[in-house]
Amino acid sequence: MKMVLDQVMMLHCLELAKRALGRTAPNPLVGCAIAQNGQIVGEGFHPGAGHPHAEIFALREAGEKATGATVYVNLEPCNHYGRTPPCTEALIAAGVAKVVVGMIDPNPLVAGSGVAKLREAGIEVVVGVAETECRRLNEAFIHRIVYQKPFGILKYAMTLDGKIATTTGHSAWVTSQTARSEVHHLRIACDAVIIGGNTVRQDNPLLTSRREKVDNPVRVVMSRSLDLPAAANLWDVTEAETLVFTEINSRPDFQKYLAQKGVEVIKMSSLTPGKVMANLYEREFLSVLWECGGSLAARAIADGAVQKIWAFIAPKIIGGEISPSPVGDLGLTKMTEALELENISMRPIGSDYLLEAYFK
Repeated sequence: MKMVLDQVMMLHCLELAKRALGRTAPNPLVGCAIAQNGQIVGEGFHPGAGHPHAEIFALREAGEKATGATVYVNLEPCNHYGRTPPCTEALIAAGVAKVVVGMIDPNPLVAGSGVAKLREAGIEVVVGVAETECRRLNEAFIHRIVYQKPFGILKYAMTLDGKIATTTGHSAWVTSQTARSEVHHLRIACDAVIIGGNTVRQDNPLLTSRREKVDNPVRVVMSRSLDLPAAANLWDVTEAETLVFTEINSRPDFQKYLAQKGVEVIKMSSLTPGKVMANLYEREFLSVLWECGGSLAARAIADGAVQKIWAFIAPKIIGGEISPSPVGDLGLTKMTEALELENISMRPIGSDYLLEAYFK
């Protein structure tokens, strides 16, 4: 019974953590609940970098009821001074009896030291409750810590025969309105969304969540030649920031035009997905969504900039030998060279399906 309660409480912590979806970078999503005799007496979540951690909000709400209580938190409490004081000290000072942790923090500044500190203080600590779910929620944070680069997700919508547009390039709309609304929701969880110049020219996208400004990712355009239209939705930065990555000598006058619009232009000697991801890592981003065409998608995959696939599949067939596919040429000539995916799941979204999978 106790294990079931711990599981239920931990899943509740994950729901609390999700209230700050897309707003915590470079910090993880963390929720915390404090219980006495199975009843929650305090709870909270981490709203973003520089703000108190989830445990602090939960302790404030619990007050004196925290003494002798059980604390549930999906990520190991911190044990170091960063932008905020250590949560371990606050938990010890509150006199909690037990702490149930979803997963150990991969950050070397924590990495087990928080659990050790609590145990040294005589607090019972249980680790690994709903660990799979906890790791899934913070997969981008884990990836950033381990590999020092953002977590890349390639999203595309295709027909059942693997096409993202007709032979003429017409692509509105492959999937249903329900699926497109799901994309808007998925963008909330991402810190940036990347497209290439061709997508700007063909689709003139907004790339927003269609919700409040704080839920919109940073829009990123990669264009070597800067052959982009002067009128585009992305140049209006009132609702969301836009970055344009290009090469050094491309269209200086247009660079000035974009700058006057409030668009930040980043010039590189050689523009690659890997270099863009390195720049976004320096900006402290966690999740980056690639919503580009097949050619840029192939370069991003080859550059190791994509770790996960979100494939929306529509029950339609359009055919066409030259109709574009989601991923361009990867230089593979044998089926045995195919890039394999794992941890695959699929769910219906209206009349369409969303397949989620990870590169090995």
